[in-house]
Amino acid sequence: MSLHTSDLVLVPGRQLKPLDTISGFQVRPGFFRFFGATVIPGGVNFTIQSHGATSCELLLFHRDAEEPFAALKFPDNYKIGFVYSMIVFGLDIEEFEYAYRLDGPYDEKKGLRFDKTKILLDPYARAVTGQSQWGCTNNPQHSYRARVVQNNFDWGLERNEPIPMEDLVIYELHVRGFTKSPSSGVSCPGTFRGLEEKIPYLKKLGINAVELMPVFEFDEMRDARLIDDNELLDYWGYNPVCFFAPNTSYSSSIEYNREGMELKRLIKALHDNEIDVILDVVFNHTAEGNEMGPSFCFKGFDNNIYYMLTPDGKYYNFSGCGNTLNCNHPVVQELILDCLRYWVTDYRVDGFRFDLASILGRSDNGTPLNQPPLLRSLAFDPILGNVKLIAEAWDAGGLYQVGSFPSWKRWAEWNGRYRDDMRCFLKGDAKMAGIAAQRMTGSPDLYDPVYRGGNASVNFLTCHDGFTLYDLYSYNQKHNEANGWDNTDGYDDNNSWNCGVEGDTDDQDILSLRFRMIKNACAVLMCSRGTPMFLSGDEFGDTRFGNNNPYCQDNLISWLDWNLLGKNADLFEFFRYMIAFRMEHPAIRKDLEPSYIGFPSMSIHNLVPWENEHMENSYAVCVLFAGYDEDEGREDLVYIAVNAHWYAADLTLPDLPEGYVWKIAVNTGDPKQQTFTEDQMPVSEKTIVLGERSVIVFVGEKSE
Repeated sequence: MSLHTSDLVLVPGRQLKPLDTISGFQVRPGFFRFFGATVIPGGVNFTIQSHGATSCELLLFHRDAEEPFAALKFPDNYKIGFVYSMIVFGLDIEEFEYAYRLDGPYDEKKGLRFDKTKILLDPYARAVTGQSQWGCTNNPQHSYRARVVQNNFDWGLERNEPIPMEDLVIYELHVRGFTKSPSSGVSCPGTFRGLEEKIPYLKKLGINAVELMPVFEFDEMRDARLIDDNELLDYWGYNPVCFFAPNTSYSSSIEYNREGMELKRLIKALHDNEIDVILDVVFNHTAEGNEMGPSFCFKGFDNNIYYMLTPDGKYYNFSGCGNTLNCNHPVVQELILDCLRYWVTDYRVDGFRFDLASILGRSDNGTPLNQPPLLRSLAFDPILGNVKLIAEAWDAGGLYQVGSFPSWKRWAEWNGRYRDDMRCFLKGDAKMAGIAAQRMTGSPDLYDPVYRGGNASVNFLTCHDGFTLYDLYSYNQKHNEANGWDNTDGYDDNNSWNCGVEGDTDDQDILSLRFRMIKNACAVLMCSRGTPMFLSGDEFGDTRFGNNNPYCQDNLISWLDWNLLGKNADLFEFFRYMIAFRMEHPAIRKDLEPSYIGFPSMSIHNLVPWENEHMENSYAVCVLFAGYDEDEGREDLVYIAVNAHWYAADLTLPDLPEGYVWKIAVNTGDPKQQTFTEDQMPVSEKTIVLGERSVIVFVGEKSE
């Protein structure tokens, strides 16, 4: 196991002395278990590994210099096994950047790509140079260097109590796009600091977890191109350059040798406001691409170890991005474990969402493994013991594991079936009611509680990939022309419905229907068993104008339009209400003590209570959540009724014991008022009209 800065208590208190001189620098063999560059008393320890290299040089650069001012070749006795390690004395970390050159055999058919002319980035670099200014071509040669980073952030009395998975409401956002628009009103738009300024908004909304799209260092200019005078970039950031380094262009100021401080301040501020931080991590591929791509890191260290290669040395492409990391090779497995431990210990991250996670379960030839070593190691790692592990349980190679992702009761999944099935049901597709009932009750057909635990399903209707919730009910087809691929990119099967008109309209009836559909979706999501997640901006009707794949759009298409918050204040308040409602009713979130009334924890109904045998012909679903809340000392009874049909229907409510009544908390079909506070809730009749395309949520309470 490799060690990090915090492990340096192992270094003897006395300062070590040099034993050799190389290129004018006093040196000695280093700490072979400390991968990366680490400050020690009197010097800096540099350690890397390569199984195939025949020699290694450490390169030292002055800031912004094209050529190194020193090249220190590792002597043979500075190598143990496949690890090179050297302490260089007298270095001021603020006065240099570093990289490596490795020599070795070059044979593409064998997957060997050593090239002593290539400048290589340390795989364990804590900061990458030349990336601080967003949108600038700082690195035309793909030659990356690293900085040594001081780890002296004061976390103070940082909380360490994780929020249970079932209690989370996850809010997915893009750090830049969240505040980049001038309408955001922050002082440092598009940065970690800008996001920190929005914490009061997040608290008001009521979410308690943010899922940040990639914040690892990436090069947004990698595939920059000009389409109709608009510069398109790698905006989303799903092409990692370095796994250990934060994206410095998301910082509001340059942080030489203190990279990550602004991100740490953000994380601490979120924690101080009881909001978890989940990172979207991309361990399925890198920005080095295929055989036509650049060689700036892993290709030059051990190409045939870090990447999945075909028998003739080409790159398997299960990621759809040119290459595929060989995640279950012991070397790569160790790197990923070290990386995640680093983000947990040095950044106090609460969880990870793994992009295209099915790749993490493939062998070196691409076949799926029954017991993937990496996934198992992550599940049982002691440092990661309390963090959330969330898998995007599919990949671009066709492996789809929703409901079957290896879990050891530790892994949750983005439930893609929830998204697809609930979209179909809510827009009124036939024969979906029975499937929708399964999704609303935690998808027990996919996640057996005995084998997967009760928190396997992350329910979502929208995420960064696909339509926003507003666009889901405004467009029948994608409109990705601005991406420059003749509208061929992005999904075709969106399961969306434009409510009668494609795109913008002034028709008030259609607009009213669209917002009712959005409220229906929100109410159902917040009243489903499993962890809810939604895309930032959905709560105030943000639009991408029908673009369902704006990965390259660093402009108004992707930036949140905060003007809509005022325009659609009613929608925002509805989201606030439903999030708070979910928090107030634990019976929705988890199994409570058995109900004294005798109701099961969850039950599925049709328009007539306790009948669900003929749901294949129904457009209505009702779910009853029940249990005794010991914390509150009361029965918790929630009944949600959903009518996806274009005609109203008569709904009969389950009988309650004497002294209890059903009250209406939410009725999206009520044109005057859709939500009711505790003291406003009207008592419902036993039979009530469930309006067309509407949702009613009832609460069972003791009568006054």
